Amino acid sequence: MKQEEALRKLPEFDGRRVVVTGAASGIGRAIALAFARARAQLFVCDLSSERLPGLEAELLAVGARRAHAERVDVGVRAEMASFCESVCREGPPDVLVNNAGVGLAGGLLATSLDDWQWIFNANLWGVVHGCHFFAPKMTAQGRGQIINMASAAGYYNSEVMTAYGTTKFAVVGLSEGLRAELAPLGVGVSVVCPGFVNTPIVANMRLRGEAYPESERANVRRFYERRGCSPERVASAVLHAVRDNPAVLPVTPEAWSLYAMKRFAPELGPRLLASLRRFAERRRSSRP
Repeated sequence: MKQEEALRKLPEFDGRRVVVTGAASGIGRAIALAFARARAQLFVCDLSSERLPGLEAELLAVGARRAHAERVDVGVRAEMASFCESVCREGPPDVLVNNAGVGLAGGLLATSLDDWQWIFNANLWGVVHGCHFFAPKMTAQGRGQIINMASAAGYYNSEVMTAYGTTKFAVVGLSEGLRAELAPLGVGVSVVCPGFVNTPIVANMRLRGEAYPESERANVRRFYERRGCSPERVASAVLHAVRDNPAVLPVTPEAWSLYAMKRFAPELGPRLLASLRRFAERRRSSRP
């Protein structure tokens, strides 16, 4: 309740036009609700069409000035172009949150080219499409903020998340270049990098190879649930990023730790990731 009251005291978002992709569940839903409580106008999309009518009603119920939802595959150029046209009929967005994404666990040798194409479409092309279609509209009005959602895997990859981490590295790099390009035109760009967050992505992610067989999905979900980091924590960080325009914003202690190591002691990161993985495996093997 205190968080909701605080969000309603953010006048800078009152009436602002905010676009959120992948908004029907998890982090995207939390972000959309946070902006709704701050009285923004919401334009959201998701691949899951059955959840969208309920999401519109929920956004309006918590305070959104407006709520418009569409079924969009962010990896499909024509669908994102159409979504942008629909959003911008009455003006460009003030905030764009490229959040839509999927998960894939497995090393290179276990990952098919179809898997690579699937995860690139959602995690990288979705962000590229969002920036490509909306950024020119935002620069034309001379203001705005683009938030690209990446991951701690965007600066430290793992041997069991090769394809996923590759897409997130690309999003971090895209954001860095775009930030330099758009700053003189009045548009900020930030990349937000969460660590372990309890969302439905684990239930829907593809598992490949011996590292994470299908039988391990339930254990991985329990780990994320015990970790206890909520999507609302990430949503709060996103609003912070819109206000303050940081270049990179890690979220969660492990994301900050890996970020610091990447900058000051890069050789320690792989050791930490290996230790975390061994710890998780011991926890699973000791469970009756």
